[in-house]
Formats: sequence, structure tokens, C-alpha cells
Amino acid sequence: MRKLLMALALVLLAANLAFAANKEMRLFIWSEYMPEDFVPNFEKQTGIKVRVDYYESMEEMIAKLQAGGVSQYDVVVPSDYVIPTMVKLDLLAVLDQGKLPNMKNLAPIFVNPPYDPGNKYTAAYQWGTLGMMYKKDKVPGNPPSWAVMFDESKQLGPFVLIDSTREMLGCALAYMGKDVNTTDKKDLDELAALMLKVKKSKYFQGFEVGTGARSKVVAGAAIAAIVYNGDGLRAVAEDKTSAFANPAEGTVMWVDNMCIPKKAPNPEAAYKFINYVLDAKTGAALSNWTQYPTPNKAAMAFINPEDLKNPAIYPSDAYMKKLQFLRDLGKDTRLYDELWTMIKTR
Repeated sequence: MRKLLMALALVLLAANLAFAANKEMRLFIWSEYMPEDFVPNFEKQTGIKVRVDYYESMEEMIAKLQAGGVSQYDVVVPSDYVIPTMVKLDLLAVLDQGKLPNMKNLAPIFVNPPYDPGNKYTAAYQWGTLGMMYKKDKVPGNPPSWAVMFDESKQLGPFVLIDSTREMLGCALAYMGKDVNTTDKKDLDELAALMLKVKKSKYFQGFEVGTGARSKVVAGAAIAAIVYNGDGLRAVAEDKTSAFANPAEGTVMWVDNMCIPKKAPNPEAAYKFINYVLDAKTGAALSNWTQYPTPNKAAMAFINPEDLKNPAIYPSDAYMKKLQFLRDLGKDTRLYDELWTMIKTR
């Protein structure tokens, strides 16, 4: 009898755990990347409770997934250039697109992207650029030049660079007129020389993630900083002494994507969340708040008209030609990792 009762108790416990799992989803995402009501609205619509954890860099996110997070999170939001690496590391599940009817809402450029042919692992969340937040009375040009950071003769005051390997080095390469994915030794030697010279500048204020950098501009501790466009635009909406622009020479373009980790505990809830984000009105509400452009063509009808006219959010066709995607470089990624280590430690 005791064995029977114990068996029944175990069955009930397993059922309760399964029920609890079906009622909870865990999201791993960049900080400050959703309006306050975004998750509560999903919870209200579905009855699924969402727990959210945040990261500040791709390196931090991948390290946590490798350390066990792959079986702890249901949705993660990595940038385009790390997707092939995450696939090689066996961190991502193949998506069942039959459970994502709103995938049809994605604009053509985000369907079958080069970093994930066939959208096998990804659905676009937001896209944008790395640009410059700056004090309007200190930095000339419309748009301004990267030279106020990278050319010693044109530096006008304290500036902050972004603490992200490929993105930071990509901005410097864009300023140099180079391919942001170059593996040419001459290009990389020139890049190293430039970055070391910039670090020695009396105006260099260090490397920060985008939110930390923008705070220094708002506070007046820096006159310019490299930040993600949405981060910068949300800040300048509150600080009329600052502005944000994509620099004249061009810059890095990125796409952040929704993915399901390989061992997600509640993939069914993950599909519901991804499909929720891909809804036209939900996608518009997201971009209207983040100030990042939407990858959702169906959402465009609901985007704030002022945002559609803002080239810092939706660049002109001419400027789009100056944007470059970072690509996964396979074994050659070590070239950038080694270069970054040398730059940070000297």
C-alpha cells in the first residue's frame, strides 16, 4: 500500500510540475528592449507567466547558454552574426514554422537571411544600426563624421566607444572605408594601429555598453558615444541637448532574432511568444517604443508617422547602401578576438 501511495504521489508531483512548466516561459533578452506592458499583455492573452533575465553582450549570452542556460530558457534573442556559431555549438532548436503563422508578416529582407537560410532557427525581432549619440552644440555635421572619435586632429571632446568586439571594430572599419568582415592582414594591421591610437587619446573615456555610454552623453561627461540607434533615440527624446545619427561614412547594420534554445523546457510557450511578437500591431507597438525599425512589413501601417520620416530609424535608400552586416567568420573569428584582446589590454 505504501509503495502504491508513493507511486501516486510521484505521478501527481510530475503532473503538477508539467502543469507549472506549461504556465511559465523564460525569456533571455537584452536589457531595455521591451515596453513595460509588452510581457504583461502576452501573459494576459495566454495565461502564461513569463520570467525575464537580461544580458548586456552576445558573449555573456552565449557563455550562459553554454553553462546550462540552454535547458533553462525558452526564448533567447541573439544578433545575426552569432547565429551560425550558436548552431555549430548545438545551442538552438530547429523552428517548426507551422506553429508560427505570423512569420508571413516578415519583410522580404528578413526572410531567408544569409545568416540563417530558410529561417531554420530564427525569426527577426528588431533591426537597427550602431551610430553616434552626441551633443548638438559640440559636434558638427548632419550627419556627423566618425572622425570625431577616430581622427585625433578632429576630436573635439570626451568620447565613449562600445564594448562589443565585432560591432566596435566594425564601426572603425566603416570609418576606414573597409569591409567590416575583412580578414586581410593589411586591413587588420591598420585597424589595430587606429584603435591603439584612439585609446591613447586624451579624450578617450573607455568602452561601455550602449546604455552606459548614452548616460555619459546625457550627463555631459562625454560629447559623443557609440550606441545602438534605439538606445540613443530614446535618450535624446528626454535630452534636447543631444542628438543621434548614423555617421556619414556608413556603419554596421544588425538584426536581433528570436530563437528557441535546443533544450528549452517549454517550447510550446516559446512558439506562442514568438508568434505574438510577429503580430502586426504587437510588432508596431514594440518598435514605436524601442525606436528601432521593425522587420515586420505588416506592422508598417501602425508605425508612428514621425518615426517613418526619421533617417536615424528608417535610413534612406541611398544610406542603406552604406550599411554592412557582420558575418560569422568561422575560424577567422579568432583574428578579431585576438585583436580585441590586444586592444583592451594595451
